[in-house]
Amino acid sequence: MNVRRRVVFDTNVLVSALAFPGGRGEAALLRIIDETDQLVLSRPIVDELLEVLARKFARDAEELAHVAVFVTELALIVAPKRRLRVVQDDPDNRILECAVAGRAEVIVTGDKALLALKLYGKIRILSLREYLGAP
Repeated sequence: MNVRRRVVFDTNVLVSALAFPGGRGEAALLRIIDETDQLVLSRPIVDELLEVLARKFARDAEELAHVAVFVTELALIVAPKRRLRVVQDDPDNRILECAVAGRAEVIVTGDKALLALKLYGKIRILSLREYLGAP
């Protein structure tokens, strides 16, 4: 049996996967669904995902409840114990905290500040394109 990598998707990757079918975000999510990799999330990431879907995509409470169940059943949910202040945008620090708590090997993000780090400890920080191995 293959050992699955633990990966953290930032909120924008999750939004892309759920709001824009057929795109790279969905392709990344399919790697989780087919158990190629293990998705690691934390409550703050799930909360931000639901808030963005409600605010920017006018998803109603029922749809948001379905999304919450879907992602929490799909992912390993961790509860970070340490607060980090590595990058300026605080929600991006929540991504790093989740990755550390979940012993993730990869963070997938489109965030320039996170991508500029390239590595946090032993955690590789990749763009969606890099994660999918696209040229």
